[in-house]
Amino acid sequence: MIRVVLPQHLRKLARVDGEVTLAVEGPVTQRAVLDALEARYPMLGGTIRDRTTQRRRAFVRFFACEEDLSNASPDALLPDAVAAGTEPFLVVGAMAGG
Repeated sequence: MIRVVLPQHLRKLARVDGEVTLAVEGPVTQRAVLDALEARYPMLGGTIRDRTTQRRRAFVRFFACEEDLSNASPDALLPDAVAAGTEPFLVVGAMAGG
């Protein structure tokens, strides 16, 4: 099972508390995790990725194992610790302003 941590506003939208656990078939990639997340919680569709292009929204970042994966290929394998469920995949709302 893959562990996913969402920012508070997306947890509220999905009506979940704390972490989400997902079963991901095949290679564990950003795309596979986000596809599984949006399939289980359809109300999140379009909030993390653009519905048409499937690109990450500008103010959303992805982290795993203390590494920023936001600009990595969506089809790159996530770290083994994420695939094993020992470390979470984090979806973080980026901060902006001055």
